[in-house]
Amino acid sequence: MEHQTEPSVKLDLLVRIWGMAEGRPFFQNVHTQEISKGGAKISGIEHRLSVGDVIGVQLGDKKARVKVMWVIDAGQTQKSDAGVEMLEGQPCPWQQELAKLEKPAPVAQPAPHADDMRRFRRHRIPFPIEILEQRGGALMRTQATDISGRGCYVETLMPLAKGTELSIIFWIESEKVTTPAIVRAS
Repeated sequence: MEHQTEPSVKLDLLVRIWGMAEGRPFFQNVHTQEISKGGAKISGIEHRLSVGDVIGVQLGDKKARVKVMWVIDAGQTQKSDAGVEMLEGQPCPWQQELAKLEKPAPVAQPAPHADDMRRFRRHRIPFPIEILEQRGGALMRTQATDISGRGCYVETLMPLAKGTELSIIFWIESEKVTTPAIVRAS
């Protein structure tokens, strides 16, 4: 993004790109490293792009056509980076993310109450998970809430006995994460 005059922001977003490379159509997911209203630095490109190529980029349901301004080719075995610039008249797919960053910082959270002896603060974030008892049983799909650095609160239709060993399964983007867990309270 060294060719543009607009300030850029370091932000990792999962975006989809598509176009033609070496005479063949392609599409894949890549990550932004920096974004601005006029372009982005993207990484993880598996296809050989050239300066001047026009490709498509999509974030959510927002699409735009961009021109490749520079490429750092990592060779056959590694993925490449590229700087892209919006074609004239194209909407900025990450405009909402840029607007969020321009908003004033949120008001500081109050300090935890003196009675709260927890080592890690709890965060009220609903998070979909799957629970499987390690000794067998049906897979339960539910939501974890009150997530902290050492665990989370999970509400189930049937209570699990204290000390029950579980496998917790959740997804981060396209990566499946499975981790052991133990019921601490019921």
